[in-house]
Amino acid sequence: MRLPLVLLWLGAAAACGPGRGFTRRHGPRRITPLVFNQHDPNISENSKSASGPPEGRITRDDEKFKDLVPNYNPDIDFKDDEGTGADRLMTQRCKEKLNTLAISVMNQWPGVRLRVIEGWDEENSHLEHSLHYEGRAVDLTTSDRDRSKYGMLARLAVEAGFDWVYYESRSYIHCSVKTESSVGTGAGCFPSGAMVYTEKGPRDIDTLQKGDRVLAADDSGKMIYSEVLTFMDRDPNATREYIEITAENGVSITTTPSHLLLLAAAEGWRESFAADIEIGDVLLTTGTSSVMRPSEVVSTRVVKKRGVYAPLTKSGTIIVDDALASCYALVRSHSLAHAAMAPLRWAASWSKSEEMPRGVHWYANALYSFGEFVLPTSYKYR
Repeated sequence: MRLPLVLLWLGAAAACGPGRGFTRRHGPRRITPLVFNQHDPNISENSKSASGPPEGRITRDDEKFKDLVPNYNPDIDFKDDEGTGADRLMTQRCKEKLNTLAISVMNQWPGVRLRVIEGWDEENSHLEHSLHYEGRAVDLTTSDRDRSKYGMLARLAVEAGFDWVYYESRSYIHCSVKTESSVGTGAGCFPSGAMVYTEKGPRDIDTLQKGDRVLAADDSGKMIYSEVLTFMDRDPNATREYIEITAENGVSITTTPSHLLLLAAAEGWRESFAADIEIGDVLLTTGTSSVMRPSEVVSTRVVKKRGVYAPLTKSGTIIVDDALASCYALVRSHSLAHAAMAPLRWAASWSKSEEMPRGVHWYANALYSFGEFVLPTSYKYR
């Protein structure tokens, strides 16, 4: 099934929920180009409300270098003057915003691609505290190098979610993003060492393979075993900031801030981003029977851990470290995300390949990126 149809489902499903619906057709929203020397927002790049202060230069020998990810998007041209691939390296958040912008550029100017002339820098070609040294900034043009497009390119970058955009030069625009830790970006994941439960006993999440059946829950909240179809994100070497949530009965689950957890509610469960969970909220945890057992949250804290794993099960749920979680993130609706991911689950269930994917799955990334444009703000993570 083609992606546009899935996105149509996404819009239709959103119309059934709270907030802005999609029942009325509106004309295209007019957006105005930035003018030369304009930046958005109209504050310093290093302000907390923009991309935030620099955290220090990253070199190839630095421990943080492994947090930079390469961008091999075929819809983006990379200048790469140095021939080292440095311009392809960036933070995960920067990569996500850049990929979103690439789609906008192709929609705005058919046949034209986004072009990166500078990404992560290791040659001291910028000011001392430039975010290029951290992989948090990119300088951009269009592939046709038509300078008359750059004002609109800057506006499209703002719309794509870059935290600071500057029409800095007649020959390029500058964009930058916040740190991963300040916004908890990326697909919803669990770290290495998180425990899942297979039919053969408990396993570390980093040992899971396609076809394993893990403990999850059905729509009624009853515990079941559900097949692992693929991974929406998987990177054993990445280090991320997670939120550790501990319940009164001693159950403690660690996940990324944007991940959806399923909490106890009168009607069964309710969704909450991990970052929004407060003391007094009630986790659904495993009990002695097949029914989930509620337990109040007593503490939350931010921790830094290695490994990024986001398994996708047939049921769309998974029990990790004895607590119930959705397989999804970034969208404040488990049912909406589950419907939108149906083609991925179907394709993965029929695929014969046993290869384990690395990084964010292209389908999940495309869907989440498109959601930035079509979903009401109330459905989005922050």
